[in-house]
Amino acid sequence: MLDWQSVDTVLLDMDGTLLDLHYDNHFWLSHLPRRYAEIHGLTPEQAQQRLHVEIEARRGTLEWYCLDFWTRELKIDIAAILREIEDRIALRPQTESFLAGLRQLNKRTLLVTNAHRRGLDHKLEITGIDRWFDGIVSSHDYGHAKESGHFWRALREQVDFDPARTLFVDDNECVLAAARDYGIAHLLCIRQPDSRGPLREIADYPAIHLFDEIMAF
Repeated sequence: MLDWQSVDTVLLDMDGTLLDLHYDNHFWLSHLPRRYAEIHGLTPEQAQQRLHVEIEARRGTLEWYCLDFWTRELKIDIAAILREIEDRIALRPQTESFLAGLRQLNKRTLLVTNAHRRGLDHKLEITGIDRWFDGIVSSHDYGHAKESGHFWRALREQVDFDPARTLFVDDNECVLAAARDYGIAHLLCIRQPDSRGPLREIADYPAIHLFDEIMAF
C-alpha cells in the first residue's frame, strides 16, 4: 500500500494507465496499416513495412504522438480513421473507483498525457473521465514529450506542485525515467497496459496490475 500521507498531488497518464492500451495498439499495428494499404494501393506487407520504419524513427518524440504530423506524413486523415474503431476505447479495470477514491482522499489530481489534443478530446468524449480531474495537460501544449526533461520543467512552470510530494503513474518506463530524473518522488508503473497483452515484469519501478493494490475500495 502507498503511503498516501506523503502525497499531495497525483499525476496520471491516460493510455495504458487509465484507459486500455488495446485501442491504440490495435489502431497502429492493425487498423491503420490495413486502411493505409487500401487508400494508397499497397499490399498489406508494403503498408506494414513503410509504417514501421516511419513510426519507429520517431519513437519517444512529440511527433510520434502527433495526429496532425501523421496526417501530413501519411496523407491520411488519422483522426477520422481513429473514430472508425472508437468502440474499442475502454477504461482499465477500477479506473473510476480509483479516481473517486483520490477525490475522497482530497488529492489534487491531474491528467498528464502525451496524447494529441484531438485524440485526447475524443477519448474524454467517449469515457467522461475528465470530470475527475483538477487539470488536464497534453505534452503538445509544451512542445516536448513526457520522455524529455524539458517537459517536466515546463510543466512545473505552469503547474504548482512539489515533486517530493507527488505521485506519478504511467505505463511507459522511459517516461517514468524522465520523471525520476526531474525529481518526482513517488513513481508507479502499470504492468498490463493492454488488456490483451502480457503482464510485464517491471524491474526499475514499483509496479501494479490493478489499482486496488494501492488503494482499498
